[in-house]
Amino acid sequence: MWAAILALRFAENMVAVAIGWQVFAIHRDPLDLGLIGLMEFIPLPLLALPMGQLTDRLPRRFMFATGLVLALTVSALLLVVTLHGARQLWPFLALAALTGVANSIAWPAYGAMTPELVPPELVPGAMALRSIASQTSVVIGPAVGGLLFAAKPALVYAVAVGLFAIATIAVGTLRTPRVERTGAAPGLQDLVAGVRFVLQARILLGAISLDLFAVLFGGAVALLPVYARDILHVGPIGLGVLRAAPAVGALSAAILLARRPLQRPAGPTLMLCVAAFGAATVVWGASRWLPVTLVFLAVIGFVDMFSVNIRSSTVALVTPNELRGRVTAVEMVFISASNELGAFESGVVATLFGTVTSVVVGGALTMGIAGVWTKVFPPLAKMGRLEDLRPVESA
Repeated sequence: MWAAILALRFAENMVAVAIGWQVFAIHRDPLDLGLIGLMEFIPLPLLALPMGQLTDRLPRRFMFATGLVLALTVSALLLVVTLHGARQLWPFLALAALTGVANSIAWPAYGAMTPELVPPELVPGAMALRSIASQTSVVIGPAVGGLLFAAKPALVYAVAVGLFAIATIAVGTLRTPRVERTGAAPGLQDLVAGVRFVLQARILLGAISLDLFAVLFGGAVALLPVYARDILHVGPIGLGVLRAAPAVGALSAAILLARRPLQRPAGPTLMLCVAAFGAATVVWGASRWLPVTLVFLAVIGFVDMFSVNIRSSTVALVTPNELRGRVTAVEMVFISASNELGAFESGVVATLFGTVTSVVVGGALTMGIAGVWTKVFPPLAKMGRLEDLRPVESA
């Protein structure tokens, strides 16, 4: 599982650098970067519920591998587009939508499998180890992607195809414990059970929605190609370094959490991390000096990893296993809305008001969101230690 995550995340981050540079080069319009995020998001709310239901009925390993095969196909098609010059936007938009379909299939299984592999008391540590694989890829992947792109753009996608193949093979060899799946008959009630559970468990709704709004406004890494090309003037290699900077901070935090899982109350820590994420975003967004930008990009990665660990552990520990696929599918829509729709929102605001304004205002709004959620979701803000969480009975 760890090898699969390492390979697929490495491929994703290499591809993200190449796509960002190629798409922005077509029209030099930040809105195009936002449109890529929008197209990746559109399939998710349409497919999330049925894919979550299938994840709770079929082997999760099969669902995960199916999504990886589709991601491999997308990389192969991007290789073809690049070899033909990559001069038009529409192929990138179409393949972004296909990426959204692949994520809709793979993500619910990916999220639901980890709690099956370890006992409950080890879930926070397992989430941290999973994050180490992801963030190692985010640190190295963009830099390698930038170097390969500078040498020959098609190399990025060729290597990505190989990495997705490795991830698929690793998932195929994975042996998961036999777990009883839902015995409910397929139907509307079974389909929306994950939505009902999230609305019922206020601590879960607060955690997932906090991620949605904080990253929707504060997550502006989709605009890094604009910073690399027009603000900091550092080229495609510099873009890879910029994309890697948040992961350096996140990897440091993940290693710390794997060695010493969080022992202090999780709720106040979560709110503090979200506020710090917003403040650091304001600073890097306003900076025109590369070292300052890199430092505060690393800061947002560090504090975000703490909040991600708290949120993902909360979802895993509060959700009964028979609902994890459907609840993870709901969480997937929220996370994707924050990431892909956040990219679209950043692109629109950057087009209307300027790139720097988009990032700085978004960071300020994220700081405000942390204060609002403390009042709106007191059970989340006052949540104690993660190891004390137990599954909530579904209604």
